[in-house]
Amino acid sequence: MKAETTTDAATSKTGYRVHSPDDEGRIAWSSRENATWRSLMDRQLPLVEERACSEYLEGLERLSLPRDRVPQLADIDRVLTATTGWRTAAVPALIPFDTFFELLAERRFPVATFIRSPEEMEYLKEPDIFHEVFGHCPMLTNPAFAEFTATYGRLGLAASSRERVYLARLYWMTVEFGLVDTPAGRRLYGGGILSSPRETLHALSDTPLHADFDALDALRTPYRIDILQPLYYVLDGLGTLEQLAREDIMGLVHQAMELGLHAPHFTPASAEPTTV
Repeated sequence: MKAETTTDAATSKTGYRVHSPDDEGRIAWSSRENATWRSLMDRQLPLVEERACSEYLEGLERLSLPRDRVPQLADIDRVLTATTGWRTAAVPALIPFDTFFELLAERRFPVATFIRSPEEMEYLKEPDIFHEVFGHCPMLTNPAFAEFTATYGRLGLAASSRERVYLARLYWMTVEFGLVDTPAGRRLYGGGILSSPRETLHALSDTPLHADFDALDALRTPYRIDILQPLYYVLDGLGTLEQLAREDIMGLVHQAMELGLHAPHFTPASAEPTTV
């Protein structure tokens, strides 16, 4: 099917202005949208320089994201494909689990084709292109992280609905909100942290709990999507994710289902999502 032109931007269910790439895969972002990207970059880059792990910073350097405009996905794809065989997939907004897992299994990372409004710089209802590109894509240049993410996609594609809910917790505690110990100290690698100024400062402060990463515990840990995280799991190195990709993750899921969830570190108020 021929793609719609970018001048015919649609609106997502939650009201964000969603663009369709043209026949060459490019999006004509408005000057307002480019200004929002520039503001986000100016705010977040100084925060991550001393807090992100070296693998993320190296990926960020490889991507050479423009500072003054929203990047084109084709430019990101060239770097990802050359480093780990990944590429992006333009999606309108939140997508069903089936689509999400299928894309990851194919080594395609879904990127929403909208950017938050200037009024929602701190928190937005759906992950936008800044979260997906700035938060996640640098890590996809790392082989260990890239392999774990593809394995996760393959497992999720074959999982039942109930198993997928447990898998979502593992993704949340690693890909989205993971920390890692390095020779330089404790650092950030989760995209949900690295794309958020408040979470970036909060995650390495004395306020939240830090726990050594254990996959079974992560699968059993409830979370809320609308608060600063009260608990972060810390890897002893990114190689742990590569090792985990070779283990029986679904066996751990079944153990977690038998054992049940840990008590939450928050007041339950918002259900975990059924889509990602």
